[in-house]
Amino acid sequence: MNIAIIPARGGSKRIPRKNIKDFCGKPMLAYPIQAALQSGVIDKVVVSTDDAEIAEVALEYGAEVPFLRQPQLADDYTGTTEVIRDAISQLQSLGWPLEHCACLYATTPLLDAGLIAELLHRLVATKADFVFTAARFAFPIQRALVLTETGGVAPFDPASISKRSQDLIPTFHDAGQLYWAKASTWLDLKKSVFSTNSQLYELPSHRVQDIDTPDDWRRAEYLYRMLQQEQD
Repeated sequence: MNIAIIPARGGSKRIPRKNIKDFCGKPMLAYPIQAALQSGVIDKVVVSTDDAEIAEVALEYGAEVPFLRQPQLADDYTGTTEVIRDAISQLQSLGWPLEHCACLYATTPLLDAGLIAELLHRLVATKADFVFTAARFAFPIQRALVLTETGGVAPFDPASISKRSQDLIPTFHDAGQLYWAKASTWLDLKKSVFSTNSQLYELPSHRVQDIDTPDDWRRAEYLYRMLQQEQD
């Protein structure tokens, strides 16, 4: 069985209730649920939440909520991998025969259903531990600047500050959307998402947006509407 697990706790601080806040006509959580169900490679979508209202929204859009997450796994300090491991363990205790598990973040309205299938196929073909979405930094991070204690400016990497951009290796950041691995890999404490045994899938910048502030939210809406117009 291939499943998608969507962590969606109720305690968002910077954008209250953002996981079920209306986004272009639907609760935010509806988007990754529907993308997963439309991908054609996922048997069940599970939402891991500590919140009864989020659970109701999840069920309304076709996901399952076989358990409620424990409060100690729903604070500001619990990592995503820990939540996914807990969900997999809970589902296995219920007798679910899990093979591959995708982690989808709740605030991913730009996630494409076809991409979910494509990354699973890549995971199987390459036998990587993890396959995940990433984006390229728009500016070489090697030429970053930092402020000194006295208010001055210093290069983050003095050896690279004078080099041409094209002479510096490309760098990437986690896109915060989609991660695939075998269930057994998620549970293996020795394996990490970001390692030499993992592969990243580069997304174009217009398909990536963190949503942590009201400005982030507005930009995500603009990008979503633009992508919808391209598809029409």
